[in-house]
Amino acid sequence: MRYDLTDLKLFINIGETSNLTRAAEKTFLSLPAASARIKNLEESLKVRLLIRQVTGVKMTPAGEILLKYAKGVFQQLDCLHSELQPFSTGIKGKLRILANMTATHSFLSEALSSFLLENPDVDIELEEKLTKDIVSAIRAGSADLGIASGSINLDGLDIVPLFKDELVVITDLEHELKDVEEIRFEDLIEKYQFVGIHPESVIQSFLEEKAYKLGKRIHQRVYVGSFETVCRMVDAKIGLAIVPIECARNYSKSERLNIVRISNDWANRERFICRPGGKDIPAFAEKFIEHVMKIAGNIKRQ
Repeated sequence: MRYDLTDLKLFINIGETSNLTRAAEKTFLSLPAASARIKNLEESLKVRLLIRQVTGVKMTPAGEILLKYAKGVFQQLDCLHSELQPFSTGIKGKLRILANMTATHSFLSEALSSFLLENPDVDIELEEKLTKDIVSAIRAGSADLGIASGSINLDGLDIVPLFKDELVVITDLEHELKDVEEIRFEDLIEKYQFVGIHPESVIQSFLEEKAYKLGKRIHQRVYVGSFETVCRMVDAKIGLAIVPIECARNYSKSERLNIVRISNDWANRERFICRPGGKDIPAFAEKFIEHVMKIAGNIKRQ
């Protein structure tokens, strides 16, 4: 049995989109050509790979197996290209990275900027996702690296710790907490109103869980889509917020915010890079990990 790389790439795109039309577009094929390729693949393997539905397509158990190994083929090809690059010209590496909102709004921009400047033959495809989705995608082989933080099941992944990610309270400069250096979470939610990041984010779910265990709830006045917007809302005196300390410091008007530390132990979380467990990744991916660890070392010393 001979496998065509275009067929395998098409199948990976189907797995990621659950839609044959969008998968065909991503593979630069017409819909009839894509349908014919899948039909030929099923006939060659003598097994049904997809179930056509009104809303799209679904993998059969056999399709899930093919998808798993098709992703492995392209991961190995990335490694091959990376190893051959020193002996060739014109071969470029591509690194697929998933990162949570905390990372994309803090140290990651500096890490990407300096890495790309030092490595002109490497391109990076960065996508912002929730931590739980990052972990799922890395396990499924849909990306090379994930950058995230917080408490989550990381079984089956290789983890590189980076630094502690401190959660702090931010207030406007005229707030009654302006002269307070440290406060307990339970005292905060007892008395104050909050601005929060969107409800499904890891940090918001984490805080809601902590409140629930205390038999309380967070009085959330508004949810917004980014830490920058959270900071603007706090600056406008709409409420308090709990954010990673880097995000507070990176706010364009950080001098208009007051930072109060949270005394609870859980306010310090581990930031990490995750990668597929026990699998090779391209040499340039290893190089990126080393680069981010250097940036993390600078943050630790601050």
